[in-house]
Amino acid sequence: MGIAHKITAAASRALEGALDAVFPRTCPGCGRRPDLPGRHICGACMGRLMGESLDGPVCEACGAPVKTATADGLCHECRRRRPRFDAARSALAYMSLPRSLVHDFKYHGGLWLAEDLTDILEACVRARLDARAIDAVLPVPLHPAKFVLRNYNQSAILAKKLAMRLGLPYLGMSVSRRRDTPTQTHLAPRGRRKNVRGAFAVDRPEAIRSRTLLVVDDVMTTGATLGEIAGVLKKSGAWRVLAVTLCRA
Repeated sequence: MGIAHKITAAASRALEGALDAVFPRTCPGCGRRPDLPGRHICGACMGRLMGESLDGPVCEACGAPVKTATADGLCHECRRRRPRFDAARSALAYMSLPRSLVHDFKYHGGLWLAEDLTDILEACVRARLDARAIDAVLPVPLHPAKFVLRNYNQSAILAKKLAMRLGLPYLGMSVSRRRDTPTQTHLAPRGRRKNVRGAFAVDRPEAIRSRTLLVVDDVMTTGATLGEIAGVLKKSGAWRVLAVTLCRA
């Protein structure tokens, strides 16, 4: 480690200590002081989160939990309709603490959770996908109208940090959302696919051509959004499209 890096790291620790003295960090899971440097989730609550991880058998394509492993590795839905992405994995079940963390991060400006949530995403990618095969990372884009209201894209924040952790290029401007789609929350799978059809466009095909891409989002339900993005990426020349999300609903 060079002298400049050591000085920068020491200054960062000093600033963190000063901020903690004025604005003490508290764990969103238990309310106690976090015991992990530079994080807001304490070790015990991170252990609780890992207890809700999707560790059992999952579909090889969409990552949905399955009761028992099957011969082809696919769930019933993926046998019927194979997703356009090559593989998707989610770190946690969308319940209790994971749901609360995602809501705070996505809707309530909880950007202080970004490093903790990236820890979870990074662990999922390294354990459940072939990280060495990935060439670049990109987020699910937010429509400009929603960006104005929220002032940030939670998926872009996570994707950029994850790309840095993996030592990969971040392609934040390669895909855009051209249509402001209504919420998918109350739609059936067919309605979700129709809702996002034609909503995305590739703006920099030269950046994605012949590459294996990792698309990052916060929550996956049916995979309609990720499938639509994968479709436009492949039409523009992407070799393979993988996906990772914090939670699986």
